[in-house]
Amino acid sequence: MIVFWLLLTILFIIFATAKLKWHPFLVLILSAFLVALFYQVPLNTVAKTISDGFGGILGYIGLVIVFGTIIGLILEKTGAAIVMAETVIKVLGPRFPTLTMSIVGAVVSVPVFCDSGYIILNSLKESLAERLKVSSVAMSVALATGLYATHTFVPPTPGPIAAAGNLGLESNLGLVIMVGVVVTTVAVLAGWLWSNRFLDATPDNIDALDAVAVPDNMKTRDDYSKLPSATMAFLPIIVPIVLICLSSIANLPSTPFGSGILTDILIFIGNPLTALLIGLFLSFLLINTDQKTQQISDSISQGLVVAAPILLITGAGGAFGAMLKVTPIGDYLGTTLSALGLGIFMPFIVSAALKTAQGSTTVALVTTSAMVAPLLGQIGLDSELGRVFCVMAIGAGAMTVSHANDSFFWIVSQFSRMSVAQAYKAHSMATGIQGVTSIIFIWLLTLVFI
Repeated sequence: MIVFWLLLTILFIIFATAKLKWHPFLVLILSAFLVALFYQVPLNTVAKTISDGFGGILGYIGLVIVFGTIIGLILEKTGAAIVMAETVIKVLGPRFPTLTMSIVGAVVSVPVFCDSGYIILNSLKESLAERLKVSSVAMSVALATGLYATHTFVPPTPGPIAAAGNLGLESNLGLVIMVGVVVTTVAVLAGWLWSNRFLDATPDNIDALDAVAVPDNMKTRDDYSKLPSATMAFLPIIVPIVLICLSSIANLPSTPFGSGILTDILIFIGNPLTALLIGLFLSFLLINTDQKTQQISDSISQGLVVAAPILLITGAGGAFGAMLKVTPIGDYLGTTLSALGLGIFMPFIVSAALKTAQGSTTVALVTTSAMVAPLLGQIGLDSELGRVFCVMAIGAGAMTVSHANDSFFWIVSQFSRMSVAQAYKAHSMATGIQGVTSIIFIWLLTLVFI
């Protein structure tokens, strides 16, 4: 019955989010109560467990998510995201257009959500495809898969941050970023190779954009009278990432920077909260209007609105995970899964099932990480690097696959003028290949490093 109740809870999450269209925040909170009911958790501890789980995870990474979201929003509004894309194109040149487009997507999606990134870069992608005489379908798949890779693997994107927080890695995001970049490279290459299958394809739904309303805050290059320099565009995201990585290196047992004041400073400014606050102030330099103070205030307000649902889902995932930890499910499943030898494939399978069933990558990342956290010791991943690989495995599952219940699927298909059938062949298959390729690569890494 122990496994039956967990399966029933998972089915409830899938049914409520995918079929009933309930908000994931409500579904995860209700799931925490269901777990308490099914496993007969003492009634006088239920409310406190849920509250502590909700507040505990947000206490670690809530502000990090908020700062990262506001930075991404400012990069969108000021045209910095477009400058970043154009800079990558200039550096790589036109020799491998689809690979260039994949890398553009991977770079831009670090600070910007993949949905927004695709809309912002769509006109750039179309003009590049026309100028270089390359199929827009191939370019669309390359851009979408590049965006999707960093969206699921590399902080400060909220999904990977939330998963890292649930697995106890909130103070070591630098290691998550470094490993995430390596795994992202494999995922990007897999998506790029698949996109090249469509070099001779043409969009088969040329009227699609007529029915698509482009959001007011999504602009093309022509909408900006003045764009920031490439240096200024990259600073708000590069500086925090470098600081976080330096802090992780400074924290190594070998103390590569010694044990003096320099190490203390690096650890302080490289704390994800401090680093992203620095990045936030650097992003303010991109706002170049007569009413700069008002623009900054408006950007913060809009960023808080965008971040709020992510924070609630993340907190609810923490509450759900906290409730699972006080039940016997961890020990039982851990023993069973250890006997099956699934190891790193277990979080991938759970995450892929949730993603495919309900469509949201963030929900899959948050829910799976909350479920897997009590099992880390039993599946052989209860080490710092093991937890990082677990985040990667969950991310690989959370991209497998993007189809009709995923908003990103519709953005890619409609803005690329692809029919549903063509989008399934091009985009959905690409995300499936990315996920499977990534988990195989992650499994190989675990064989070497764990």
